[in-house]
Amino acid sequence: MQLSHKSFRNIGLIGRPDKSSVVETLSLIHDHLMSLGLHPVFDAETAELVPYKNTQTVSRALLGEVVDLVIVVGGDGSLLHAARSLVKYNTPVMGVNRGRLGFLTDIKPTEVIYKLDRVLQGEFQQDRRFLLEMEVRSKGETIHDAIALNDVVLHSGKSVHMIDFELNIDGQYVYRQHSDGLIVSTPTGSTAYALSGGGPIVHPSMDAISLVPMHPHTLSSRPIVVGGHSEIKILIRENRVLPMVSADGQHSVSLNVGDSLHIRKHPFKLNLLHPPGYDFYMACRTKLGWNRDFDSLQQQD
Repeated sequence: MQLSHKSFRNIGLIGRPDKSSVVETLSLIHDHLMSLGLHPVFDAETAELVPYKNTQTVSRALLGEVVDLVIVVGGDGSLLHAARSLVKYNTPVMGVNRGRLGFLTDIKPTEVIYKLDRVLQGEFQQDRRFLLEMEVRSKGETIHDAIALNDVVLHSGKSVHMIDFELNIDGQYVYRQHSDGLIVSTPTGSTAYALSGGGPIVHPSMDAISLVPMHPHTLSSRPIVVGGHSEIKILIRENRVLPMVSADGQHSVSLNVGDSLHIRKHPFKLNLLHPPGYDFYMACRTKLGWNRDFDSLQQQD
């Protein structure tokens, strides 16, 4: 779908709580939108942070239904949380970084008004990111489900014991593994937890899912990259501890022996907007410190 900037009239605002710098940036954006004759709408949680009494507020679950664009101020975690609420509405989302890395919230606070104006004028790159959906099934019934923009992680909780599970992809047996767990990651999540687990960096445009073992008991267990439409099934074997699963670091759910975890691509995609000049490889160089030693040597020369 080709977006038109002329449709950006009602602008949703979401911010990370408990951070004064977020409130400053939200207020700056709010006042600028008002000066342009546009209509800012806060989600209910964010409205409690800002000093405005007569502004429209909507619950986060319904925000995507009433606005044309959402601006998230915070870190990547804030955008992950917002994405899960907004994705079903196909609402465009842009992120202002008030966190740490900022792969998703890629606009600097010092440039927010300039970059926002360019987006409102129709100058932006549209970036469609797929999510994963997971189901926990017990005795044939779904007992828990969730969606994730970054990853679904099977782990051993606070225990130091390895867990035992069986992996199947598209109905084919892959292996039985003893490890600390398994990270099932989208390309978006390849620069998050999966990266620290030794997984590959996958360009966001790739239609692929990465499976990254966490401290496997066999040295030959390596990350696997499969097609984005793959159906992944993980069967829980007998363990000394109860394995757990979480989506995007949300509340973990315990799994019992015989339970199965089913993971596949979610039917809706996140509609992420970047101002002109966005470059994934530049983001990697900046956020991951590529060229840092080389650049410092050049400066010394």
